[in-house]
Amino acid sequence: MEAWLEVWWFAYIVLPLLIFLARIVDVSLGTIRILFVARGIQTLAALLGFFEVFIWLVVISSVMNNLSSPLYYVFYAAGFAAGNYVGIAIERHLYVGKVALRVITRYNADELLEYFRKQHLGITAVDAEGATGPVKILYSIIKRRDLRSIVEKVKEFNPKAFYSIEDVKTVSEGTFPLSQKRRSAKRGPGLNFFPLRKGK
Repeated sequence: MEAWLEVWWFAYIVLPLLIFLARIVDVSLGTIRILFVARGIQTLAALLGFFEVFIWLVVISSVMNNLSSPLYYVFYAAGFAAGNYVGIAIERHLYVGKVALRVITRYNADELLEYFRKQHLGITAVDAEGATGPVKILYSIIKRRDLRSIVEKVKEFNPKAFYSIEDVKTVSEGTFPLSQKRRSAKRGPGLNFFPLRKGK
């Protein structure tokens, strides 16, 4: 009786939950991998692809060995659905890559332009004509991790400004704030633990 209970517990509770959780991890990795591929982050995309396929093979082998129970199919499908949701939620908190920010405003944009310049952010301003009259178009390529604070500043200076955000795969030139590491490098040379030998 105890042996039957142990088998029942594992077959109908533990294994379905393992399949569900593994499928969430598998699909989440796949979702993030596709985003990394779209942004040209090759190394991380390849690493995630390895773990994604490995987990998928383990889960598939568990399902194939228990074809008699429809419960595994339900948990497999539920894990796939939840994995998409979790993957997108994780992506929203991954500040990787750069984005293009386009702001269109009918009001004076001098304060916003000054803010961009003080933050050492590249900004292009163009006078244009909108549906209701003259507008100013501001265009900038920024790091994704800076996006939230910059959008807050846009809303602060121009509450009714229209703005759009697009992913950027490659940037050849640009003006971006120096990272903490690069700021330290500008202060002076760091310690070199592995000095290069000069050739004869």
